[in-house]
Amino acid sequence: MTACTGDDPSSSQNLRNTHVQISKLDLGPSLLGESPLWDPDAATLFWVDTVRSMVRSYHPASGVEHSWSTPSWVGSIGLADKGRLILALRDGFHLLDLASAEITLLWRAEPPDARIRFNDGKMDRSGRFLCGSMGLHAEPLGVLHRLRPEGGTDRLVEGVRIANSLCFSPAGDVMYFADSLSRQILAFDYEPAGERVGPPRVFLDTEPLGSGPDGATVDAEGFLWVALVQVGRLARVSPRGTVEALIDLPVDLPSCPAFGGGDLDVLYVTSIKDSGSGRAVSQVPDGGALLAIEGLGVCGLPEARLRFASLKEST
Repeated sequence: MTACTGDDPSSSQNLRNTHVQISKLDLGPSLLGESPLWDPDAATLFWVDTVRSMVRSYHPASGVEHSWSTPSWVGSIGLADKGRLILALRDGFHLLDLASAEITLLWRAEPPDARIRFNDGKMDRSGRFLCGSMGLHAEPLGVLHRLRPEGGTDRLVEGVRIANSLCFSPAGDVMYFADSLSRQILAFDYEPAGERVGPPRVFLDTEPLGSGPDGATVDAEGFLWVALVQVGRLARVSPRGTVEALIDLPVDLPSCPAFGGGDLDVLYVTSIKDSGSGRAVSQVPDGGALLAIEGLGVCGLPEARLRFASLKEST
């Protein structure tokens, strides 16, 4: 495959035969790189360094980098409108204005709990932000929240130790989610424009792959890409839950993939240098690097922008 048509059922076989090029971008490492996110309007990649409480960006065409400090650890980000991002900070969800660096509260978890923080988050296809929290010492205290357009959240999954692998099928009718320590990615039937979330079923057991699942994304053909953080690999998984390809990476702790570039045909992958918890410390020189993978022959999907009632009031 040399083009991203999104309609070739033999893509997994062709993927193995393509010439895949993996580059380490010369941007300086992140301590805990997470949540890569491509903004097609700005032609810019955003990601976070959780431990440094920082949002970072890179404009590939010009090579320009920027960063924004946050008042607490930032677990993940999503696209909003008018040059803004939604942030999952330690206490809740906020808006970051990229031009002014002003941060505005959208929703705060009550009561506050110093034992947890927000981690992996993603927009569903309808523009609702979902994010899972985690126990700082991997206690089962985390909750998968979905931000309501009118305010407040729906609690979709509880008893989570480390929330990860959140992403959605191309039609938005399947939600993928994992508690990394379970070594299972779950799939839920999901109403793209409604409220119902079906019961979980096991989509992929990652135990045979030697790793718990970390961040994940879905390509235009409906295949899930997941970072196998403990073995330095990416897996491409069919909608049926079968592993179709594995890619070895030059980092030992890859954390999250996301498609970007003008044609959404570059797979960016964040990684970890030192997670700050003692659980994940890289043993290789390129730990914490941002990677760009080209030549896969598949494309991603554009991420939705936040749909939230108070956005109208803050414009």
